[in-house]
Amino acid sequence: MTPPPLHTPPVDTPPVDTAALTVLNLPMSDPRVCPLLDELALEYDTRYGNLFGRGAAAEELNRYPAEEFAAPGGALLIVRENGESVAGGAFRRHGPQTAEFKRIWTHSAHRRRGLARFVLAELEALAGHRGYRKVYLTTGPRQPEAKRLYLSTGYEAQFDLSADPETIGPLAFTKDLPAANPAANLAALLGRRGPGTGASG
Repeated sequence: MTPPPLHTPPVDTPPVDTAALTVLNLPMSDPRVCPLLDELALEYDTRYGNLFGRGAAAEELNRYPAEEFAAPGGALLIVRENGESVAGGAFRRHGPQTAEFKRIWTHSAHRRRGLARFVLAELEALAGHRGYRKVYLTTGPRQPEAKRLYLSTGYEAQFDLSADPETIGPLAFTKDLPAANPAANLAALLGRRGPGTGASG
């Protein structure tokens, strides 16, 4: 799920300069992942505490073993800028050729800069390089900004868009990835990182 902002960022938030970003593929236990997990837990409880109960966020964040987000079937990417973790996302195996994207997050002070789109593109490129042909993901019924993001980036809703989201529950989306071409996928992945950035597969 992609969480709602804790506050509205200033309207003059600068757009993202992708050349200034570093993309790291990290284990769940790495301290640079902590800002993602801590803020996700707070925001999930803020948005859904009266729907699912306090503590449901921790249960959701611990639902899957950390190993599921490790290579070769999974990954956890953290985007760093000026030494700070500003965005991230992960995927795990959902099926033989389907990756499930999880934990897509942008720091509350860095929203409206295009970082969520950047994270999606990074995840899609790496998943394609790993051999996945489709993406599956869900977001919560109280996260219209996430719904808009996925629809605007080529994801297809697997639910009735005209229905009240809270009558549906988790909102599922899918997207087909380009046909397998490992060399092209890797070149595109590295090309988007810019000089001085890096990530492992």
